[in-house]
Amino acid sequence: MTSANYRGILADRPAKTLVKVRCPVLALGGSKDIQVNASRNLAATGGALKTGGNRDVTVKEMPGLNHLFQSANTGGTEECGTLEETIAPAALQVIGDWITQHTRK
Repeated sequence: MTSANYRGILADRPAKTLVKVRCPVLALGGSKDIQVNASRNLAATGGALKTGGNRDVTVKEMPGLNHLFQSANTGGTEECGTLEETIAPAALQVIGDWITQHTRK
């Protein structure tokens, strides 16, 4: 907790950076993520991006998924290693659809 990298993470203020982002953004969060509260953080992320003038922002909370976008019961970190699923098909679908939509010519 005293390393420069960890201290840098604690000192980071994403809102100051996000207002400068102009490229399309897909921000996802799992509803069962207990490490990062999805609803609160997605709202803040989307708000900062839009405040900065970004007009291509997609924010989506993924129901039933944990921090690693796995289908979860509890969302606890101890559960992650017990799940066979690497990433939920629903998350892959959202990501794939977003990429397809943003790369059509």
